[in-house]
Amino acid sequence: MLMTSETAMMPTPTADTLPRRFSDFATLGEALDYAAKGTRGLNFHDARGTLVRSYPYAELRGDAEAAAHRFVAAGIGAGDRVALVAETGAEFAQLFFGVVMAGAWPVPLPLPTSFGGKESYIDQLRVQLASCDPRLLVFPGEIGAMAGAAAEAAGVEGVAWEDFLTREAPEAPLPEAGTDDICYLQYSSGSTRFPHGVAITHRALLSNLAAHAHGVQIAAEDRCVSWLPWYHDMGLVGCFLSPVANQVSTDYLKTEDFARRPLSWLDLISRNPGTSLSYSPTFGYDICARRISSQTKASDRFDLSRWRVAGNGADMIRPDVMQAFVDAFAEAGFQASAFLPSYGLAEATLAVSLMPVGEGIRVELVEETDLSGGHAAGDRPQRFRAIVNCGKPVRDMEVEVREEDGTPLPDGAIGKIWCRGPSVMVGYFRDEAATDACLKDGWLDTGDMGYMSAGYIFIVGRAKDMIIVNGRNHWPQDIEWAVEQLPGFKAGDIAAFAITTPGGEETPAVLVQCRSSDEGERVRLRDEIRERVRSVTGMNCVVELIPPRTLPRTSSGKLSRAKARNLYLSGEIKPYDLAA
Repeated sequence: MLMTSETAMMPTPTADTLPRRFSDFATLGEALDYAAKGTRGLNFHDARGTLVRSYPYAELRGDAEAAAHRFVAAGIGAGDRVALVAETGAEFAQLFFGVVMAGAWPVPLPLPTSFGGKESYIDQLRVQLASCDPRLLVFPGEIGAMAGAAAEAAGVEGVAWEDFLTREAPEAPLPEAGTDDICYLQYSSGSTRFPHGVAITHRALLSNLAAHAHGVQIAAEDRCVSWLPWYHDMGLVGCFLSPVANQVSTDYLKTEDFARRPLSWLDLISRNPGTSLSYSPTFGYDICARRISSQTKASDRFDLSRWRVAGNGADMIRPDVMQAFVDAFAEAGFQASAFLPSYGLAEATLAVSLMPVGEGIRVELVEETDLSGGHAAGDRPQRFRAIVNCGKPVRDMEVEVREEDGTPLPDGAIGKIWCRGPSVMVGYFRDEAATDACLKDGWLDTGDMGYMSAGYIFIVGRAKDMIIVNGRNHWPQDIEWAVEQLPGFKAGDIAAFAITTPGGEETPAVLVQCRSSDEGERVRLRDEIRERVRSVTGMNCVVELIPPRTLPRTSSGKLSRAKARNLYLSGEIKPYDLAA
């Protein structure tokens, strides 16, 4: 029977009579118990933004308890790991909470992406399974062949969730979790060859979720809208666990549906009867700004006037992209002050800093020699990079900028970012050496470089990505952004890193995805890129043009420079053969 407008499925409500609590619970299970007393919940939409499943927290609570009984019946006990392929949907939600209720540790793992082939995905899953050593891998049936092959290779039992969730769920006592027990393991998006499972306690999680709620000032009329993957910390913690622990109704698009129809994200926000909380890395805003047609008036399709918090994080924030988004959607009511830059990492559960609500994107221009730790040479013209303000430390989080030897640095001095607080991880799972390398007296070495200014945090790049040539430091982002300014290239087309030439010298290498099939045009582009990099860095470099869709990505879609370098040096990335 066709649904009429009177019988059509309704989303869970934005408002609720249940008093709001900002994650002030001892455990994640307690948070779900409380949310289940209200009427809010999760709502899953198809690629066109049509609601296909309304999932109140009360229903999630009941399904999760049944899943917990199934896990107990399968012999899963306290401290066991259960790997879950994290497809956005009601199944993963109930399995994740079911593992937690059973006293075990859920381990969200990625779905296949368009950035790698079948064998690459199987190998990634195999390596992560070997790292977390789970009792069980549960996955969506449609990827059964790949997930099953990975499970078999890792010696782990694999089961499709369609099969697992139809098993009997015999009643059995469920353990009481403690606030300092491990809640889950999180693999960072770059965890592929040498994965690090970040161990997060209930206390750490709820501390960060409370800090997030206070930081964005969640209000009664707020509703979250998200397409972020649940195997990445910003999607899992910020847009799945935070809505539960802070009792917020949320509307979801699957990540792959966003990739096909990105403007459906903005459609969902436009239809929101309340005010929207929605987050994205820079590339999500970039895709939407590029996708809107210059012949289409954004105001004819979208109403973004109630988008209260447009969060930005998970990668370097590009002020030019943010401005392009404002230019494209201001007529649809989007306000630049809604932007909320942030900084965080899985090792701190998620958020380290958030921009105060309403302050928007703020940048400082920093001279290139200051960024590289050098001094201006002669009368060379000054060159500046716009560094985005990533806000102030969240509640209960301390941040310091330090020299390599650990000496704290004053405001404005660039160094390593360290943080300390109750939401910092207890360590990497079964990797004491890696834990000791980044945790010192409760302080976490984030591996990021930046500086503080008047209480705000500015991030300039990843320490491990820095290119050091002739004693001078160069940020790969500066080289990549310079090339992106040339016609025909865009963000994500370029990867810069250091290599050693046959003569034993360190030099930058720049891989550029090229869409032209004309060899003469390729030669011209290579020479233009080489000259562009020389003008920015003062150095000669190796420029290699490569086919489109060649550069490797992390599971969350970010460029992996380290993997690009390895594939290039091993010969797996094959540049076009061009005349010298």
